[in-house]
Amino acid sequence: MSQSPSIKRIVVTGASGTLGARVLAQFAGRRDVQVLALLRETSRIREEYDGMRFVRVDFFDRGALAEILSEFRPDCVIHCAASGVQFPRPQWFELLRFNIDVSIHLCECVAANPGCRLIFIGTGLAYRETGRPLRETDALDTLHPYGASKAAADMLVRSAAREFGVPLTIFRPFSFTGIADDGNRLFPALLRAAQDGTELRLSPGEQCRDHCAVDDVARAIVAAALDEQSDPFRIFNLGSGREIRLRDLVEEIVEQLGLRVTLHFGARPYAAFEPMHLVADIAHVRDALCWEPRTPLVRAVWELARTSFPMLDVREP
Repeated sequence: MSQSPSIKRIVVTGASGTLGARVLAQFAGRRDVQVLALLRETSRIREEYDGMRFVRVDFFDRGALAEILSEFRPDCVIHCAASGVQFPRPQWFELLRFNIDVSIHLCECVAANPGCRLIFIGTGLAYRETGRPLRETDALDTLHPYGASKAAADMLVRSAAREFGVPLTIFRPFSFTGIADDGNRLFPALLRAAQDGTELRLSPGEQCRDHCAVDDVARAIVAAALDEQSDPFRIFNLGSGREIRLRDLVEEIVEQLGLRVTLHFGARPYAAFEPMHLVADIAHVRDALCWEPRTPLVRAVWELARTSFPMLDVREP
């Protein structure tokens, strides 16, 4: 008689955010996982899935967090929750407190559950700017508030994982968009301006960027969570690997989707400490996880328009 495959027990934080929501969507319907989604007390549940459990928690309450994980006995914790992704960003010290303290609390809780892997979601903004595609071995060094908070958390989680023997995978996504990116970042702002018939005020747009579809980013994270490999420590960049000037990218998206919107480049200055060159070298994740971005960015923006801006007339790419 064949033995049924084991069921992985997975905790996901940040289920109300763009990336966390798409990670949950990719776990939905699978019979080989049980998922516990942890949300902040004020966060909204985007979509509930059969068989998934949603729990609200004060992430600063280490005792409560430890109790939840001890009761669930996870095989893997995926830490997507972060502060400062949307605009306006929270107060500087509040941003640091969440991104650093909560990450360390969670790592401590994972260490108390033997055999549990931690997947920490960092950011490409943590790197020191080099003017070339960034590799996982490049230094983390930035004054960008969100990037600096995630860089500090990245380093401290790595140190704690080594000290306490926590199996750790770190992903450093670069820019991404797609379904559930309905806040006020670049592409939802573009679609909202097109929908409302308003001008979109932008920086000069000379910065080089690497944008990826959020579902491709989520796919890499889910693959790592289900991977049976034995390597206890891994770091991966996630991006398209395509370098393009931001102005050219926005104009390309507008043309391919047939958006009617006025773009005012140079109407606002560059953000403080914004890197002028932020592009991922994805050779390592290609080799180690056999991962490639599959979804063209224009398709991801079209999917965002279809789901979050249904009244907007958008040409399917």
